[in-house]
Amino acid sequence: MTYCGAGILPAMRRHVQETRRLGMELVMETKLPKMYKKDGHEVYWGDCLEVLPKLQDGSVDLIFADPPYNIGKKFGDFVDQWPSDEDYSEWCKKWLDLCVAKLKDNGSLYVMCSTQCMPYLDLYLRRRMHVLSRIVWHYDSSGVQAKRYFGSLYEPILFCVKDESKYTFNGESILVEAKTGAQRKLIDYRKPIPAPYNTKKVPGNVWSLPRVRYRMGEYEEHPSQKPEALLERIILASSNPGDLVLDPFGGTFTTSAVARRLGRRSIGIESQEKYVGIGLRRLEIAQSLNGAPLEPIEKNYNRVGCGKSATLFAE
Repeated sequence: MTYCGAGILPAMRRHVQETRRLGMELVMETKLPKMYKKDGHEVYWGDCLEVLPKLQDGSVDLIFADPPYNIGKKFGDFVDQWPSDEDYSEWCKKWLDLCVAKLKDNGSLYVMCSTQCMPYLDLYLRRRMHVLSRIVWHYDSSGVQAKRYFGSLYEPILFCVKDESKYTFNGESILVEAKTGAQRKLIDYRKPIPAPYNTKKVPGNVWSLPRVRYRMGEYEEHPSQKPEALLERIILASSNPGDLVLDPFGGTFTTSAVARRLGRRSIGIESQEKYVGIGLRRLEIAQSLNGAPLEPIEKNYNRVGCGKSATLFAE
């Protein structure tokens, strides 16, 4: 455990004392980025363009990148808006190049983005990696129902590898029901000896998984939280126990939390203090940040209105 600077502010001194009490490792600077580490899991508080160069090249087995989408959402003190799609894509190219450098030769990269900006990333990445799948994450409904166009019900995901002849893919770990065999009980008569179709299969590239709702146990206060089921499928498929998983846009640190549950190591990077706190809490690295306790949100299930028309605050 190391500390930088002799004149640590009182709040920072209390934070150092807390880390000592919890027995976690902390590399603390008086300015960002800061790094917190415990039991094979690292949380970096800072800009990914500053943190990624500090990581060892060729050291990461799997990267899941879910950057701001350039659609105007507010993440803490940061507003997700660039002057143009071109400016946004140039920013993406910078962290994508760094991510590719961090991957092992048999590593995999999953990238999410908005439907309107994904073509820029797709064209850029296909010149640097092998794009094996273009996945559609389909969910039940959009927050605002469109009336004069077709509302968005999906988000795209690119699945890329450095070397298409050697990469991790544990298909047997993510099998789903094959309706042809499991429900319809059909027979494949094309075989020399007719046999029933398989009841399980590797998922296709359309994944129907619900978005995170307020009433779910995994819910955190974040405008674009991804479900644990999505990350579980990706991590099980493209990594093995003990592998290192990197998320350059930590958010609610779902990637790191799922990696921990599945016996992987993790690195999460996040620029906003509020979300860094969520990561430290979910990974059980700390109970407070800068003197403030890290506690789950208190949910309000009180009804609004009365009678049959009564509704809950949030779904």
